[in-house]
Amino acid sequence: MMHLSRYFYQVNGYKLIAVVILGSLLLFACSVRAQDPLSRFSNMGRGASKGKDTVLTHRTGAEDSITINYRFLDSSRLRKLDSSIYDFSKKIPLPRTYIDLGNPGNAARDLIFSPSLKPGWDPGWHAYDIYLFTTTETRLYNTTRPYTELGYLLGAKAEQMINVIHTQNIGPNLNFAFQYRLINSPGTYDNQTSNHNNYRFSTWYRSKNKRYQAFLVIVGSKLASGENGGFKNPKALDSTFTELFNIPTRLGAPHPNSTNPFQVDIKTGTFYSTGTYMLRQQYDIAGIKDSVVTDSTVIPLFFPKFRAEYTIQYSSYKYRFEDDLPDTAFYGPNYHFVSTPDTFQVIDSWKELINDLSLYQFPDSKNAQQFFKAGVSLQDLSGKFEAGSKTLYNVFLHGEYRNKSRNQKWDIEALGRFYLNGFNAGDYNAYLNLRRLISKNLGYLQVGFQNVNRTPSFSFDRESSFGFGVNSLFKKENTINLFGSIEVPKWKLVLAGNYYLINNYTYFHDYYQAAQETNPFNVLQVSANKMITIYRHWIWRLLVVLQQKAGASPINIPLLVTSNQVGYEGNLGFKNLNIAFGAEARYFTAYNADGYSPLIGQFYVQNSTTIEQKLPDINLYVNFRIRGFSAYVRGENLNSLRLNGPNGFGFTNNNFVAPYYPYPGLRIRFGIFWSFVN
Repeated sequence: MMHLSRYFYQVNGYKLIAVVILGSLLLFACSVRAQDPLSRFSNMGRGASKGKDTVLTHRTGAEDSITINYRFLDSSRLRKLDSSIYDFSKKIPLPRTYIDLGNPGNAARDLIFSPSLKPGWDPGWHAYDIYLFTTTETRLYNTTRPYTELGYLLGAKAEQMINVIHTQNIGPNLNFAFQYRLINSPGTYDNQTSNHNNYRFSTWYRSKNKRYQAFLVIVGSKLASGENGGFKNPKALDSTFTELFNIPTRLGAPHPNSTNPFQVDIKTGTFYSTGTYMLRQQYDIAGIKDSVVTDSTVIPLFFPKFRAEYTIQYSSYKYRFEDDLPDTAFYGPNYHFVSTPDTFQVIDSWKELINDLSLYQFPDSKNAQQFFKAGVSLQDLSGKFEAGSKTLYNVFLHGEYRNKSRNQKWDIEALGRFYLNGFNAGDYNAYLNLRRLISKNLGYLQVGFQNVNRTPSFSFDRESSFGFGVNSLFKKENTINLFGSIEVPKWKLVLAGNYYLINNYTYFHDYYQAAQETNPFNVLQVSANKMITIYRHWIWRLLVVLQQKAGASPINIPLLVTSNQVGYEGNLGFKNLNIAFGAEARYFTAYNADGYSPLIGQFYVQNSTTIEQKLPDINLYVNFRIRGFSAYVRGENLNSLRLNGPNGFGFTNNNFVAPYYPYPGLRIRFGIFWSFVN
């Protein structure tokens, strides 16, 4: 039987070649366009520092240099590109406090407890969220010249990551951007191959009179990850296996791993596909007209008082687990299968359509960072499962107030969302965040509150194809979060805290069974993030997080999580060189780490196996940047070195991150990233 996933991987190589050819043609067109620089274009967008548009009033001699800003969809504040090189986690989709299951692209989760705070409908699969492209983190650019970033990462066992970004202004009022990313890694152990493809396209248009603007965002992700269930024998690394790939795993039949990213054959794995098409239009109904007069032209400005916004968004989601060679020895005791078929497949698929109408009011016309917003949304949902199909809808109201004062001292954000009718009726989110500059010496104080009432994710619904372990209807979850922080730039210190009070917490246990903790419990977190100058250019970057649960809690979390980076950051006396080298160490205290259930794609609570690091995870790195070119060289998991193992010297003293799942041994990674102006 030819499944969709196999067909996708057979044609994936041709699709990537087509993307490369298209990108080459696009870059050629950009270089031709660049012969006529956009020197007369203004820096479009609001909020550079005080919420005003900035315009080029006359030629200064700098028009041919690159000026690039970006903003996010739900923020009007313009940001600059980050050229720092010390943090490798900014180049890969794995934050410092996250762990994966042993191979880049495998299921991952955060060591820091963070409950779901999203009301309304949620499909429920989040083990691969960090690899997805979404509309909320899409950058909307404005640039005076075509700009391109090319990235290539090569790691052990033929690991590869390709990342291409291109953006340019087609005219003074229209920008477009395109991004493509490929993550492919056969992995150190059997049946853990990952192959992820992501694409993103966005445009930002503003009319000449500055009263109308439109945003189009298209994002898509096709994720495929082999599932091996971990080692059959957790002590296999202490045996005489000379090739780690030959260590028996609990899931998937042994088969040769392909190092060709265009010919990936995953017989047992998780396959997720998501796609979103979103169009947002805004029109300023009332406001104040103004203009800037140059030597030869009059550039119109418009400061809004009242704005109307319409957003339409269509999304599709498909979650599939497939095993072409299911093993009764795994499915029998863990999922209580009486027998297993020749092939096994479970699928949930959803389609979502959202129409939203919102109105804005700006109390201070010349401060676009202060506004009131109110809107109403209609959400239509249709799902297909093994047992049939389902059609749902939601009607919800939302409101917002933001104010970043023009003196930069106050930053206020208040959000609210309430579901009036439909599948998630009664869900809500109330959020308040206050930030205040105390003084230049004392820095910033932030305090906030959030209360979320939400229907458990649909993965906890008995109608889901994955919900065969759900035996009852669950009540709505309710979470209160009190948070605050103190930021002292003078000391390069941030102290933060979170207090969660959670009621009706839903979770999985024993591989597939769902449960709900009806007794309230709380979690307290405090953290410190500090940069310490040891001597001149020698820097110690320290992150420490303490977290403690109380009450009848079903969760397990490490008491301490810390990440440390000690190294040199400077230029070694060379004018155009920016270099960082040193060591990284991450440590967390022993705890009953969540297990992972491949079939349902969920991390689950377990209390029988304690995960304890033998040594902290230790990495060495050398990163440097010369103008637009940067390179990263890393040696990871040096802590796995064993001088007198079964096979003598080797890197087999591996830490485990979940029951049956060890991290790989020594891993060398090399990445080059090049940004340039056409």
